[in-house]
Amino acid sequence: MNTAVRPKLVLDRARAALDWYADHLGAEIGEVHADLVVRGTHLSVKDADDVDRVQQPGMILEVLLDDPDAVEAALLAGGATSVFPVDDQAYGARAGRVRDPFGVQWLLTTPVS
Repeated sequence: MNTAVRPKLVLDRARAALDWYADHLGAEIGEVHADLVVRGTHLSVKDADDVDRVQQPGMILEVLLDDPDAVEAALLAGGATSVFPVDDQAYGARAGRVRDPFGVQWLLTTPVS
């Protein structure tokens, strides 16, 4: 048996989120409609229900990128909002965080050379 950890995003509008992630993060929607691949990482996405409710604050997903500035600009243009802008951080990375229209926060980061 293969073992792995697969985050599951519980959202109010899972189908709309899948489409947004494909359009703005270059995500691939897998064979199962609720399976998403973002930069090689598999995520499951599902609608909230009586058992699984949307958590507030929502999940923070860190994405390691070559150019976090460009991805931040694309996500903001697509309707995300800034939590804090991409900048050189004291902990040795260039990073910033956005919140997508579904409440998920994306930490966009790359090491500073």
